[in-house]
Order: sequence, then C-alpha cells, then structure tokens
Amino acid sequence: MGLGGLVVPGTMRDSMFILDAIHRLDATEPPDIVTTDTGSYSDVVYGMFAICGYQFAPRHADITDTQLWWVDAVMLKGEITRDHRGSNGWGAFNELQLRRVSVPAIVQYWDDMVRVAGSLSTNKVRAYDLIKMMTAGGRLTGLGNAFAAYGRIFKTLHLLQIIHVESYRRMIGAQLNTGESRHQLARRVFFGNLGQLRQVYERGMENQLGALGLGLNAITWWNSLYIDAAVARLEAGGLGISREIKARLSPLLFEHINFHGSYPFHRPQLEEGRLRDLRDPNAVEDEPEE
Repeated sequence: MGLGGLVVPGTMRDSMFILDAIHRLDATEPPDIVTTDTGSYSDVVYGMFAICGYQFAPRHADITDTQLWWVDAVMLKGEITRDHRGSNGWGAFNELQLRRVSVPAIVQYWDDMVRVAGSLSTNKVRAYDLIKMMTAGGRLTGLGNAFAAYGRIFKTLHLLQIIHVESYRRMIGAQLNTGESRHQLARRVFFGNLGQLRQVYERGMENQLGALGLGLNAITWWNSLYIDAAVARLEAGGLGISREIKARLSPLLFEHINFHGSYPFHRPQLEEGRLRDLRDPNAVEDEPEE
C-alpha cells in the first residue's frame, strides 16, 4: 500500500509507518488526530504519537475488556506508594477496575523519550525501526516500557471519550469512512496488474505511487470544482442546501468516470476560469445503443 508516497508492506501494522509518513508530508499543517482501525494500536504506539504531539484515535472493536489506567499524582515525585484512590474524591470512578500508570518509568526515561520525538520529527530514524527495537525478543525494553506507560494515559482518555462523547465516535467513523472511500477510488484507478506494485526496486514503487497520487488528486480536484459549481447553480435556482448536506458531499465519487480506454490530455477549448456546461437534470438522456 502507499501512505504519503511511502512504500508500506501490506502485511504489517500500518500505524508503525504512519508517523514516518506524517513527517514526510509536504502539507503546511499536519493532522491533529490520526484515526486507524482496530489492528493498528498498542500502548507503545499511543505513547509515540503523544510524544510527537498527535492524538492517536484508533477504532476499538471491543472495549468491554480493555484495561483503563489512572495517574497517581503522588508518583510524580518518583515515589512508589500504595494505591490510595479511596481518598482522591473521584467517587464512582474509583469503582472501575483501574490500574496505576508507572509514572517513575516515564520520569526515568523522559529525556530519552524527548530525544526520540526529535529524531522522529527530523526523519533521523523510522518509527517502525524504533518499535521493533523496543519490543525485541517479545519483551519491552526500559524505554519501550516508558513509552507504553505514557501511552496508557492517552489510551484511557481516548476510550473515555469514545464511551461518553457521541460526536467523538461519529468523528472517528467519518474519518475512517473517508479514508476507505479514498482507497476504493485508488483501487479503481490502479486496476493494471491487479493493483499490485510490480517494480522490483523501491524507487520504482515510489514512482508508481506518485503516478497514482497524481491521478487521485486530479479526480478529486475535478470533482470538487464541479460539485461546487452544481451547488451554486442549485442555490441560484432557489433550492436551499443546508450546511449539513454540504458537509456530506464527497469529491471521491467515481461512478461518472470511465477508467478504461485511452486518456486524452488535451485542454478543452474553454475561456479562462470557465467550466464545462453542467448537465441538465431534467433533460432526457439518450438510450444506450444495444
């Protein structure tokens, strides 16, 4: 698969490559929230996203048996104390089966965690390689354990929002649906070779992904122009279109595009800034020839 022009094996968790892709993007504003499906998260991944300033928001398939965590303010001093939730004034929240975050582990490795964030932001090291290093042998290293402890804080906040905030759940679902629509369009565009990258070298694969990205951007831009023109025409005719309906319009449609055949790249004979004439929805269309 392609992620920000980065060649990513489809057999590995994509979240391990998302940070690398974000730091390679040439967009002026990086995303604040990154959503993924269920199989892309771990406590370490939560921690690495958080230390880099991003909110990691995966969709959990089942949260009924997911462990929640709490931070003991007393442990911020580096001291390990007994669990004294009964005196913190949290009320019914204390009835949850919470476990304490290992704050001393975070404090001990905090300087190293900040260095990791700097290395990731400047592309000096890949997030995927770091995660493999911190989970070598199937057990977390000291630094990996610190990232896991740090990530449990943000995982708990994320899960609590999923439980209590409906708009947050809808936002995650909407972003994932948009991403899947993009992938569906990409599969329709990239129909040659069964949608597989057949180039032997990584540079050749990146060139193929670059060409695919160019095609996707062209379709998205074209659709956006004509959707905007169609909305303006309908509103000029007296039809009111609410902001809720406009928010659901997507430039990732492709039912009107013929992906097979030859592709002419001749510019249409149109005046500067003028679009093609929009189709009249009341016009009778010609029957296709049998």
